[in-house]
Amino acid sequence: MPDRKPALALMANPGERRAALDIAREIERRGFAGISVSSSFGNMSQCVGLGFATQRIPFATAIAPIYAQAIDEFAQNAAYLHEVSGGRFQFGIGIAHAPAYARFEVKPGTPLGDTRAFVEKFKAHTEYGPLPPVILAALRKRMIALSAEIGDGVVFANGSRAFMPDSLSALPEAKRRDPNFFIGNRVRTCISDDVAEAKAALRRSMAGYWLMPNYRNYWKETGYADEMATAERLIAEGRAGEMPNYLTDRWLDDCTLYGPAARVREGVEAWRAAGITTPVVVPISPDGDQTAALRTVFRAFD
Repeated sequence: MPDRKPALALMANPGERRAALDIAREIERRGFAGISVSSSFGNMSQCVGLGFATQRIPFATAIAPIYAQAIDEFAQNAAYLHEVSGGRFQFGIGIAHAPAYARFEVKPGTPLGDTRAFVEKFKAHTEYGPLPPVILAALRKRMIALSAEIGDGVVFANGSRAFMPDSLSALPEAKRRDPNFFIGNRVRTCISDDVAEAKAALRRSMAGYWLMPNYRNYWKETGYADEMATAERLIAEGRAGEMPNYLTDRWLDDCTLYGPAARVREGVEAWRAAGITTPVVVPISPDGDQTAALRTVFRAFD
């Protein structure tokens, strides 16, 4: 079994926030590489909890949407997290998606321009103390290149493993080899000896991403033009609810991990071979129970 464990995604669902901190301590005790916190349910607040609940493990927002609050407020919170965690916090940022814009009541501009402006203004806030590393969420090459120019790392979500070496060619070789430059990918993962059940769970979990134009454009680029044409036809015909039925095995094999524990462990190593230095397992359970999914991952990597 590989000595290096992946990082894990952990969400603090309403009503389970204190329990999530207990799980975080167990993730740390078991030696996983980090904790990644998605944008749901206030991930900056969750990271404050992680800063006190854990002692050694790195943790990150993946991602904090740049439109969610004022840059000054982000800088104050991030500086606090950096200080109280002893430098373990990574500030993962991104532009998020259209549903989030409606929730934030904002009208975004251009992804590259807005991200560049955000990072420049964020880093200018030195009055609150040292700031954490800034990790940029990316899918396509221009944002990947921007992460090398202005950031301290790049994080993908649901990337194409087959296409990843081509994607990472947008990074200078020095960045790809720099151990301090974070390169991660959040991979939806369902561990089960019942392969059909695992694939069905992932189809339910991932279908929403096929509805998002930015993801469809990315997957067209990575070799899934036929699949994305099907997705766009379903949307145009008002049949988006059928989307889970159309996620192909070919796409699942490339963009997710599923099946028995040994297969998933091999998949994590394959992601490393593709250039992702920190694979982030996002545990999925057929019954939707995050804790059950995490327990399965714990057993798989013991």
